[in-house]
Amino acid sequence: QVHLVESGGGLVQGVGSLRLSCTVSGRTDITYAVAWFRQAPGNEREFVGAISMSGTNTNYADSVKGRFTISRDNAKTTIYLQMNSLKPEDTAIYYCAYKRTLTDTYVPASGYAYWGQGTQATVSS
Repeated sequence: QVHLVESGGGLVQGVGSLRLSCTVSGRTDITYAVAWFRQAPGNEREFVGAISMSGTNTNYADSVKGRFTISRDNAKTTIYLQMNSLKPEDTAIYYCAYKRTLTDTYVPASGYAYWGQGTQATVSS
């Protein structure tokens, strides 16, 4: 069983920044990926980005490329989502998720098995 807990959400104005954190614990696999998804009211949940266990490989949705960055700490227990140049349309509940992978180069946008409870990020205009 793998557990994920998000934190760092809040309210930001204009083109501000937020950094979200996802703490991973439990019985993790040899290789795995951790992703961020988001869901706005009335919308389906969408992929934001993901990072491999080593931190070497990442994958981003086109809507956030150049604005959002995913990274992880050296202990590989916390994954960060740095969100810059935020827009009102980035307002959503942000979830982190975990998926076992066979190689470190595979950083998928779907098929994640374990999920956190989510953290709200609100961007006002």
